Amino acid sequence: MPMWEGRFSKKLDERTNDFNSSIKFDHRMYKQDIKGSIAHSKMLSKQGIIKEEESKSIIEGLNGILEDIENGKLEFDPNAEDIHMFIEAELTKRIGDNGKKLHTARSRNDQVALDIRMYLKEEVEELKKNLKKLIHTFIKKAEENTHTIMPGYTHMQRAQPVTFAHHLMAYVQMFLRDLERLNETYKRIDVCPIGSCALAGTTYPLDREFEANELGFSKITDNSLDGVSDRDFIIELLSDISIIMMHLSRISEEIILWCSWEFKFIELDDSFSTGSSIMPQKKNPDITELIRGKTGRVYGDLFTMLTVMKGTPLAYNKDMQEDKEAIFDALDTVNLCITTLDPLVETMTVKKDNMRKAAAEGFINATDCADYLTVKGIPFRDAYKIVGNLVKYCIENNTILENLDISIYKNFSDVFDKDIYDAIDLVNCVNRRNVLGGPAAEQVIKQIELAKSKLNI
Repeated sequence: MPMWEGRFSKKLDERTNDFNSSIKFDHRMYKQDIKGSIAHSKMLSKQGIIKEEESKSIIEGLNGILEDIENGKLEFDPNAEDIHMFIEAELTKRIGDNGKKLHTARSRNDQVALDIRMYLKEEVEELKKNLKKLIHTFIKKAEENTHTIMPGYTHMQRAQPVTFAHHLMAYVQMFLRDLERLNETYKRIDVCPIGSCALAGTTYPLDREFEANELGFSKITDNSLDGVSDRDFIIELLSDISIIMMHLSRISEEIILWCSWEFKFIELDDSFSTGSSIMPQKKNPDITELIRGKTGRVYGDLFTMLTVMKGTPLAYNKDMQEDKEAIFDALDTVNLCITTLDPLVETMTVKKDNMRKAAAEGFINATDCADYLTVKGIPFRDAYKIVGNLVKYCIENNTILENLDISIYKNFSDVFDKDIYDAIDLVNCVNRRNVLGGPAAEQVIKQIELAKSKLNI
């Protein structure tokens, strides 16, 4: 029976109730709703709006409901309009008229805004924890591969030599920025809207700061209209999650390439691969393919909320009920992807010899060869052309720069001498790139230590 039925002369059509109801997805906020109601009851008593014994009765009843939900004695009523009405109705059933006093100086509008903010604060902390664990796994894998030479790519063409550690640390930087974004978004979630009521506050002498402090908020909303109609913090979090998913999708795409026979840079552990129903030789990277696919799903959640909010006038509108499924789905998806990718990366085998072989065959030391000539006094554009002709010669003769005889080099330029072999050695090519942020082992180790300090690990 709806709490608002007094205004209406007809019974609510079951189809309307089903369409209007949100308990099938907002029931996950039961802890936040109960905690918020306990704080509200304390504030009402403190301000003399209800009696102390009434508040105690309410709090005792709410704690009993929480205990019964968590031990399975109390199930959510699928016919309830939402989690807020379910808990209030259950409270009134248990303690009588005192339960009806809980909603004094409160609207579902500021109640639901409070609950979602409380819920998201906890979820952001959980997401940050999972992301930090993934970063730690990437760092650990990088520490194992500071001398593992691989080709760096542009346009998916072999370009210059780097190390696998340097490549992985690029993703660490992306994930660290994701953490920074989550920290910033958390600040905007951490604002208490309770006391805004339906839209215009209340005539009761509330102590909003007391209630916010009870619930662990850093501050209260400054405008009651904004307090109940703001959902940009959800949009911002969805944007953060979408960027995280984009980063997860990029590394997933690379893992898919790396474990193919065409690359064979890594091999996935059997426990994080699948086979084919018809082709017995197959070992498929289904996990990373699903992460890549689920990224589009999360983008959809972001666009759902942007579209929902774009035409809603102040203050609250029922459209905003659509925020829950979008943000819940995005959070569930990103956490699932992170916690599945983490052990996949941790257990994958790095094929160091294959990486080194690909680096050697890709002429990725050609720039170093040109730099060698430039140091010897040849203008860079002339050196560029000389080395281009050398590469062409190697391709035509099925060889690589390292294997050319010095006499061949001298046919292209008299400047070449035997020290060219030291200049184009792949290890030397990497370690000479000893600039801050570069791929030299010394610099990658610095990157690793800096990342650890940011994570406090």
